[in-house]
This record gives sequence, C-alpha cells and structure tokens, in this order.
Amino acid sequence: MSTPAAEKEPMSPASGAAHTGSEDMTLNVDPSTLTVDDLYDKDKYDLETMDNKLVFQLLQCGPEGLTQSEAEARIEKFGPNKLPEKKVNPLFLFLSFMWNPLSWVMEAAAIVAIALSNGQGMPPDWQDFVGIVLLLLGNSCIGYYEERGAGKAVEALMAALAPQCKVKRNGNWETMEAANLVPGDIISIGIGDVVPADSRMVVANNVKIDQAALTGESLPVSKEPGDEVFSGSTVKQGEAEAVVIGTGLNTFFGRAAALVAGANEGMGHLQQVLAKIGNFCICSIAIFLVAEIFVMFPGFRFRYRRGINNLLVLLIGGIPIAMPTVLSVTLAIGAKQLAEHKAIVTRISAIEELAGVTILCSDKTGTLTLNELTIKTDSVKLYSEVTVDEVLLWSAYASRTENPDAIDKSIVGSLPDPAMARDGIVELDFVPFNPVDKRTQSTYRRNSDGAVHRVTKGMSQVILELCTRGMTPEVKSQLHADVDEFAGRGLRALAVAEESVPSGEADGEGTGFRLIGLLPIFDPPRHDTKETIRRAIDLGVHVKMITGDQLAIAKETGNQLKMGSDMYQASILNKPDELKGLANSVDELVLRADGFAGVYPEHKYEIVERLQNLGHMVAMTGDGVNDAPALAKANVGVAVADASDAARSAADIVLTEAGLSTIIEAFMHSRVIFQRMRNYSIYTCAVTIRVVTTFSILVFAFKFDFPPFMVLILAIINDGTMMTISTDRVSPSRLPNSWNLKEIFSYAIVYGCYLTLSTLIFFVVIDKTNFFQRHGCKAFTNRNDFSLHSVIYLQVSILSQALIFVTRAQGFFFTERPSVFLICAFVLAQLVATMITVYANWGFTEIYGAGWHWAGAVWIWDIVWFVPLDFIKFGMAAIIERFAAASGPPEPGAPVSSEQVELARQRTRMSMEAAQSVNRISTIPSRGASYYAPNMHDNVSHRRNFGARVKHLMTRTGKGLGMDNHELRRLQSTQAQAASRVLTNN
Repeated sequence: MSTPAAEKEPMSPASGAAHTGSEDMTLNVDPSTLTVDDLYDKDKYDLETMDNKLVFQLLQCGPEGLTQSEAEARIEKFGPNKLPEKKVNPLFLFLSFMWNPLSWVMEAAAIVAIALSNGQGMPPDWQDFVGIVLLLLGNSCIGYYEERGAGKAVEALMAALAPQCKVKRNGNWETMEAANLVPGDIISIGIGDVVPADSRMVVANNVKIDQAALTGESLPVSKEPGDEVFSGSTVKQGEAEAVVIGTGLNTFFGRAAALVAGANEGMGHLQQVLAKIGNFCICSIAIFLVAEIFVMFPGFRFRYRRGINNLLVLLIGGIPIAMPTVLSVTLAIGAKQLAEHKAIVTRISAIEELAGVTILCSDKTGTLTLNELTIKTDSVKLYSEVTVDEVLLWSAYASRTENPDAIDKSIVGSLPDPAMARDGIVELDFVPFNPVDKRTQSTYRRNSDGAVHRVTKGMSQVILELCTRGMTPEVKSQLHADVDEFAGRGLRALAVAEESVPSGEADGEGTGFRLIGLLPIFDPPRHDTKETIRRAIDLGVHVKMITGDQLAIAKETGNQLKMGSDMYQASILNKPDELKGLANSVDELVLRADGFAGVYPEHKYEIVERLQNLGHMVAMTGDGVNDAPALAKANVGVAVADASDAARSAADIVLTEAGLSTIIEAFMHSRVIFQRMRNYSIYTCAVTIRVVTTFSILVFAFKFDFPPFMVLILAIINDGTMMTISTDRVSPSRLPNSWNLKEIFSYAIVYGCYLTLSTLIFFVVIDKTNFFQRHGCKAFTNRNDFSLHSVIYLQVSILSQALIFVTRAQGFFFTERPSVFLICAFVLAQLVATMITVYANWGFTEIYGAGWHWAGAVWIWDIVWFVPLDFIKFGMAAIIERFAAASGPPEPGAPVSSEQVELARQRTRMSMEAAQSVNRISTIPSRGASYYAPNMHDNVSHRRNFGARVKHLMTRTGKGLGMDNHELRRLQSTQAQAASRVLTNN
C-alpha cells in the first residue's frame, strides 16, 4: 500500500477533473503522486465508468502492458491480488494450548505444589510440580503437532486451487498466479477463463460473460470494449483483452470484505459448548474443594501439609486437562480425513456444526445442475415427417461450431459426434444470432447431391412468422400448446425450420420455410445430484432448493431430482396476505416448502435465518456471489467445486470435486467426529465426578489420604490413552447430532456416582471385613497403609478408563469394535498401572507394592462392576429419549404453531448468537472470548469471508454497519456500479 506520507498528501477537489472539450481527454492530476486511497475514492475518480483513455492515463499504462519492474513496484504499493492474510505465530499457537481455564487450574495446582506445599519442615512438592508441568507441555505438544499437520494439509490443497491468469509483461504474454496482478496489467481472457480481477474491457471479440454467479441465470451476458467485468465471472464465448483496475481489497467484493472485517469476534458454537463442559468440571471441583477445606481444617484439624496434599488430589485429578487437546486433535484429524475426500475445511469448528445439520439449502444453477444448457432430446416436438435426429442435425447446421455461444454449444453437443455438424456439407452463408432477428440461419450445399438448403432456428414466434410452407391452423395451435407446455415445465423453446434453395445460390430465393421441430432447452442436473439428495434425506437432512431462476424451472428440476415440487416465489416471504390456504405463517411456509424461486440474496439470507430461528442447524451450498450472504449466515456454508472466489470466501467447507456427492461423505465423517467428541465429553465429565466425589468422601468418612502424585500418574496415563479416541472406530448416527449438555451431564453424574460407589464399597469391604484376606490377600496395618494406596490407585484406574468402552458404543460395549490404537493404549496403560500396584516402592509418594493377589482381586472386582454399566446406559437413554421427543425443533413439512416458533427461538437464541458473532475473516482467534479448544480458529490463511455478520455489523469503533434488504440486493450485477459507490462511501 502507499506510504503514510503519500496518504496524507492533500489533493484539491478539482484535481481529478477531466478536460472533455478536446478530442483527447486528459486528467489534471500527477499519477506519480496519487495515493491508493485517492485512486479508489469514487468522488474523485470512478474507474468503473470513466473512458478507457482516462483509465490508461490514471493507471499510467497502455495496451502494451507493464514491465516486470513496474509490476513489482505496484505490488509494493497496491499489495497482492488477494485479501489480507493473517498468520498465527507458531509459538503463540503452542502456548495457546496452555491458556484456558482448565489449564489455569492445573497451573494453579503446580503453584500450590511448588510454593505452598513446603510447610512443617518439609520441602516443596517437586515431584508433583514437575509432573504437572510435563503434563501441560505434553498436551500442548500433541495438540500443536496435530493442528499444524492439519493446517498444512489443508493449505496444500488450497494452494492447488490458486487461480492462474494470462498477463502481458515486458510486451510478452505469460501465465502466472492471479495473486500477482496489479492495476494497469493487461490480461487476456478466453472461453472457460475466470476473470481474475476487476477489469475494463479493452478489446472484445464477440465476448459473452457467464454471470450465473451473480444472478443465478444460465444465459451469458454480452460485453463490449469499455464495459467492466468483475472477478469471479466466467468467459463463455469470445476472447478479450482487459486492463486491471482493481485488485485485492480494492475490488467490489474486497471493499465488502473490509467492512465486515470490523465485525466483533466472539465465542463460536463449539467453543461455547466446551466452555460449559469445562465450567461444569471446575464447579464440581470447587464445591468439593470448599467442602474439604471446611471438613479437614476446622473439623478434623488436619495439619497444613496433609490438607494441602488432599486438595491437590482434587485439583490434579478432577481437571480434564487433556479435553481441549483431545477435541482439538479429533477435529484436526477429522479435517485431514475430509480433505482426503475432497472437502477442504476452512473453519475447523464447522465439522462439529455439519454433524448437526438438519436442513440443507442448495442453490440450483451450478450446484444441483451443471450450469450448461442441454437439449432434452426425449421431449423434442416434431411437426413434419422428420425424425428427432434429423431435427437435431439441421439445427446443428444453423449453429456455430467455432467459438459457439451457449445455445449453439448445447445443440452441437447433442449430436452423437460434434463433427457431424459440418460433415457432408459446405457452408455457403451463416447469419449469427442478433437481438433484432432473434434467430440464426445457415445456407449450405450437400456434398451427396449438390442440393442447397437453408435452415434457421430461433424464438418460436419469430420462426413461426417465417414459415409459409405446410403451415396450417392446426400446426400453429400445436406449436403454441407445445411452447406453453415447455414453459410450464421450465424449459426454454427453440423452433427449427428449413427450406430448399433451387437456384443453388447462397442468397437465392427459397421454396419457403417449413416448421420441422421445437427443441426444449434446459440446465440438466448433475449426474450424482439425485442420489446425493436421496442419501441426504436418508441421513435425516431435508433438502431445499433456493434459486434465482423461474418457478417453473425450479419445479421441473425438483421433479427430476425427486426432491418435491412444493415450491413458491420468494416474493411471497414479504406478502403475508398471500399465505391464505398455503400456510398459517411465513415460518411454516419456509419450513414446509421444498424450495423457492426468483430469490434475491436477501431472500436467501432470510430463509436461512428463519430456519435457524425455528431451531434448525442449516447448511447452505452454492457456487456464486449471490450465494455468499446465505453461505456466511448458515451454520455451515459449503462452496461446490468451481465456485467463485466470493462463494469460497464465505463458505466453511470448500469442495474440490464436482457435484454434491462429496457433501454426503462430509456429513458421514462429521457425524463420526462428533460421536468421538461426545463420547469423550461424557467420559471426561464422569471421571471428574468420580475423582472429586471418591476422594472427598474417603477423606470425610475414613480420613483416607491419597497421594497427589499418584493422581498425577493417573491423569497422565488416562490422557495418553484418550488421545487415541481421535481415531476411534465409531458408527455415525442415523440422524443429525446436537450438543445436549443436560444429557452429557446427566450421563456423567450417573456414571461418576456409580464408579464412586464401586470404590467406596471396595474400601469398606477392605476396612470392615476380612473377605479379601480369606482369599490370599495380605492385610493392611491402617487406613493409610502405603500398599492400600496402591490398591485404590489400581481400582480407580481400571474402572475409570474402562468407562470409555461403554460411552463409545450405542449398544453393548462388545458389539462395536474399538480401534486398535484405543485397545492397545488401554492395555498398555493398565499394564503399567498393574505393575505400579504390584512392584512400586516409592516412599516419596507413599506407594508400596501390594503383590499379585491384590492386583488380581482388583481386576475381578472391577470386571464385576463394569458389566452393569451398559444397562445403566440403556436406562438413561430411555429416559432422555422420552424428554427429547417433546423438545426437538418442528419437522420440515409439519404445521408450525406460534408457541413452537417461540419455544424454538428461545432454545436456540444463545447458540445462534454465538455462532453468528464469530468473525470468520480473521485467522487469529479472540483468546479473550474463546479460551477453550484453542484450535477452533480458521486454519487456512486463504479464509476470506465478507458475508459473515451481514446484518447489524459492529466495527471495532462501535459504528453500526447494518445492511437492510435493499443493500443486500446490491450483489446483483445490474446494480454493481451503484453498490461500489455505496461501499466506498461507507
């Protein structure tokens, strides 16, 4: 960008005025002193509308392009042709895994061990201090390694998507990355090319630009020299040279991105869930800490060091220190797996949200369909004694084969071999399509007999008026009926007629045109879309079509895809009076409808918002700029392959393979990942309850002092084992997932209390009876015998860690085989725990070996107590499902009462506010608001989302940037120029 000195340089209001009195227009400005801010100030210079000569003068360039040295200088001034990237400092990323409330508690425990545990002539607790520090560092190393690995994998795939362009440098054409473009560059674009930057056409040869990404329409738009083209649009016909006028933030969508960049960052949905889980664990620990303090010191009058050690047991053992790391690793590995299935995750927490999606809103053009016009050959209408193949061949004769437009390409492509369009004939004359005649015409000579014929194709009414041979009232009526039928089915109609030319001359008089056929043209669905929609429905995801195309076309596409035809014009959303007989409310209509047609960007945004307010998690798929606001608003925005940069920027997941089939794989994998996180969350909360209740009650009832170092060993071994949960084999749920914290906490409390009961009864049997002694186990001298510490350690370790096999399975634990890593980790961990119990003689931590008899007794005891856990799970599931059935969101297609709407809104308001408060542009998370799961920020530096927080944006200065429906409409190409002024003036 420009230097600070240059930015401050004043400029007189008249300096930008142009002399127009002479033939050569000039500007009263010294371009060498012009700042970037002045150049893109539309009150001074409007690069989008001024004459091309003035553009060249202002940008100090010409048709010969720039030199490499000039381009390098401009890169320094204007920056690269991409939005600013923010990199996360690797050191900060590593330290972030130790910066959350759970880690703070462990860090507090370390301080207690080194600073407070040194009374009564005893040295500080160095063992616990070193162990806690190593545990914190270990968690951070694992989390850092996995997250960096996932980030690099995704960045590599995104780099492969970097667009290329053809630019003139040093007078020669060369291909380079579009990111290296600068204002003043001359670029060359041809058929199939994506416009790499905002540009003005300099040379245009029959150019048509596909703006489906802007309007949702299938037909391209003609462009002439002087017209502006926006980045992201595609060239469908012709070749052109253009001068770049805007790059990076100085493009139309770059300015929109700059506005949204000021939006507040906040806690996302997953961060909020993890915060509540962490707070649950911390509150549980705090309650029992306070209870122990009052019981031990005022009640039992414990000595200072003895009490501190018991408090350390709760601090170290109760905190699920590995939770952020385990969940981070789970998501990071999940992102890698999705990348292998051609789905790039640009916001890693979107994986969790994708698992909960209940409604998939999809754009039609380019998403459900190919965005390629095609002849529907099985619906061709015939009016003479000809075959369908003959009609197609004759219409191909009237089509261009070189540099064809969209319609000509579809006709030629309908032939078995495109070469047939010119085989066996010699073209004598060709009249291309023009807006006045609305038809094409070809005169040709057949090689077989030398006969000359003329064939024409075009609008049905135009062709009808040309036809004089064989035209009867019945034929006319049939043609009108067929056109109406096509219109009702959303098909465009193209009439074809032919005549003979007896003179054999190209301009000779014909025998009169004879109507031979009517071709239906449509944008066909992708080959895999129908199956994709069926699979989505099987997964409990309702699919809605939201398109800017005509209602008839939307219904025809819906019928072909078997996704329903209960569709409406989007304008009905703003006309409640027209709902009579259709629905009781707009919310009910939106929920029940299979789709909407004729939508503007604000309609898409409103539809997604209404569905979210009804309690649904919404995914939006799209490929164009007009999809961007809804992609950003949706819980999960999915940009399909070949999507525009704007759509990719707004999306959470970018597909790199054509079609929507990849999204089904994403649904399945996200649900697997969610199940892993849910299983671990129940487990870790249950272990927290188990540890704090077990050792607190043992202190209260028996004055039992468990050594804190052994709790640390327990935590280290458990954490190491639980890391393998990130690759566990789990079955995805049949229906969408959601975080039900009441369910998680209920399971945790019941499991935790059950495990506590197993230890308390075990201790009572040891203390009050000689049951184990009668079976060969040695007796203990007192309740704080060092060997008894070893036995209790093993009993807690085995049953606590075995709980994961219950929480991970939906049925009996043995019906779902865990991963080899998890099994091996569990066996190794408990082998180590058993060896410690049998052989360890660690006086510093009050542990003596108890022998193999006690180890065997503990294993048998824990196995007996493990068996009922599955039945407890089934009982809890039955109770929870009974309550869940009455509290879910209304189903698509069902009537919606006002009470249901209000209940759904109350239930989801907090989570939706959190989800929408995340600034998706920044790749650096707000640590002040998101302490949990430090990797939940965007891993990809290419993440550029200008659609997030479209409504009611707040800048860092507090200035409101609300966008109403009229402002959202500006994304339409017909109003792009006015929108640019609005954005700049803002």
